[in-house]
Amino acid sequence: MATWLVYTRYLHIAAGFLGFFVAPVALAVRKGGVAHRRWGLVFFWAMLVAGTTSLLLAGGQLLWVALPAGRAVALMFLLITGLFSLYLAAFGYRALALKKLGYGQRPALVDWLMAGVGLPVFGFFIYYGLRQGIVPAVVFGGAGVVRTGTQLWSYLRSAPPRPGQWLRNHISGFVGAYVAAVSAFSATSLHFIPWPWNFLWPTLLGVPYMLWAQRRYVGTQGPQPARVVLPEVGMA
Repeated sequence: MATWLVYTRYLHIAAGFLGFFVAPVALAVRKGGVAHRRWGLVFFWAMLVAGTTSLLLAGGQLLWVALPAGRAVALMFLLITGLFSLYLAAFGYRALALKKLGYGQRPALVDWLMAGVGLPVFGFFIYYGLRQGIVPAVVFGGAGVVRTGTQLWSYLRSAPPRPGQWLRNHISGFVGAYVAAVSAFSATSLHFIPWPWNFLWPTLLGVPYMLWAQRRYVGTQGPQPARVVLPEVGMA
């Protein structure tokens, strides 16, 4: 294996483990506090590095290394989950900068690019998964199409979103990125868990928590100031 792939793998593992450990800390501390912002930002950058290196690892080995069919499918799964977690982490982070969307604020170029590029890419995952019989590709591709399609629709419509939608997006983005990263680790490393539970169990645990958190911190009337106050942020 090329030397750069070896070092990329080490970086991917380090960033992934960092994200695994800091995400529960960010979820446990007071929302909107200094610790939440600090550990949330560490998690975001960890997912950014882990997601980017997973794309390099999967793409590099698929292109330049002769692989058996089973290994190629595993790398394709790494590619899909890496891209999905990368997109969701960026989506959750950008949600903090789009609090006034529909009230005179317009999406930045990076927001249009994320959704505009993500939609056909996730659509291809569905097509590829159906053609090759790769269930995770269909599952994550379908979730990606729904998320990017909803995102684009929110940018195009003139009516304001539901109260607190930015916070729902923030929660779903970061929790979803964590679920996708754990799914990738479980499916490729926890071989004692039978398929398809090895990639499904993080979703079965993470989605109920995400829905609970959205209801707890957002409800139907938007975020309550006493519960959570998140900062204005942007992306350079």
